[in-house]
Amino acid sequence: MKDSSFVIFIVFGCIWILMGAIGLVAFLQSEGEEIRFGKWGLVVAIPIIIPLIAALVFAAVHH
Repeated sequence: MKDSSFVIFIVFGCIWILMGAIGLVAFLQSEGEEIRFGKWGLVVAIPIIIPLIAALVFAAVHH
């Protein structure tokens, strides 16, 4: 039961991330832009995603 607040925090965080991504896609679609991910998109996304995944794996392993 002591981890339930952490789980709730993670779930709401994931919901906010999904809402932001959906909002960005909806905004780009309304402007008529094509949604593309080139190499520069990966340069930005990879340094954000890898530490996030590493932190979650570290927390799951050391729990």
